[in-house]
Amino acid sequence: MIEIKNVTKHFSEGSVAALSDVSLTIEDGDIFGLIGTNGAGKSTLLRIMSGVLKPDSGEVLIDGENVFENDNVKRNLCFIPDNVYFAPNETPKSAAELFEAVHPAFDKKRLFLLLQKLSLDPERRINTFSKGMKRQLSILLALCAGTKYIFFDETFDGLDPVMRQTVKGAIVSDVCDEKICPVIASHNMRELEDISGSVGLLHKGGVLLSNSLDDMKLSVQKVQVVMKNKEDLENLLSELDIVSKDTMGSVNILIVRGSHDDIMSKVNSYAPVFAESVPLTLEEVFISETGAGGYDLKDLFV
Repeated sequence: MIEIKNVTKHFSEGSVAALSDVSLTIEDGDIFGLIGTNGAGKSTLLRIMSGVLKPDSGEVLIDGENVFENDNVKRNLCFIPDNVYFAPNETPKSAAELFEAVHPAFDKKRLFLLLQKLSLDPERRINTFSKGMKRQLSILLALCAGTKYIFFDETFDGLDPVMRQTVKGAIVSDVCDEKICPVIASHNMRELEDISGSVGLLHKGGVLLSNSLDDMKLSVQKVQVVMKNKEDLENLLSELDIVSKDTMGSVNILIVRGSHDDIMSKVNSYAPVFAESVPLTLEEVFISETGAGGYDLKDLFV
């Protein structure tokens, strides 16, 4: 289990905090998706979780031990940053040797089998690879590291649709078979929605929410409704905890906090012309929650 307790991080004295009093708990056996606005601190948090950076205050415990300057803990985690550095003449084979030296349980046999399946030459210099090929290699190295915890920063960036599905399948398979615990930071919410059990949402260096994806969607509803008159609509809106409201012709599209049954009961009490509840996507949850947190840019260019 990963416990992030009141973590704060500044990068220069007096600057705005990259992270401010962040607390999260990530359970074993879960695929945890880390999402957030630009500059919210996702990459900084992953670096602190992996022991690369030291927080100004607070701590990160992995299986009860502080991760910073703790080789015993670090041997059991693998961090793949957004831009993985490979030496100028490095090859997949030499990269595997480095990973093997750092991670005692590294599965070199599995790596070379996967390289063969993806037609990645183990003797070819990595600096001749495309961005997508480099990303594939970094993911394979992580999945073969033999660590319990794997931290991915923008895992799906640069991968084609087929490879994204392959990577998602490999991660889910390893969670089931190897009992790994991946933490994936990404802007690609559609991909995270497919595989994540729980999600943490960062905004301006803090945590807006952290919950299971199912519970998160149950607490916010999307309702499309056509009312008989303007007065009924205004009365209904006053009774609901509205996150956002849009209009498309005569249809009012409402994002509302609360349970599905309570909301629809209030809507139906006005005998609307039309009303239905529509499942929210993770992206819509993100937009509604960050909008409530002051991140609403829809009128930026108006």
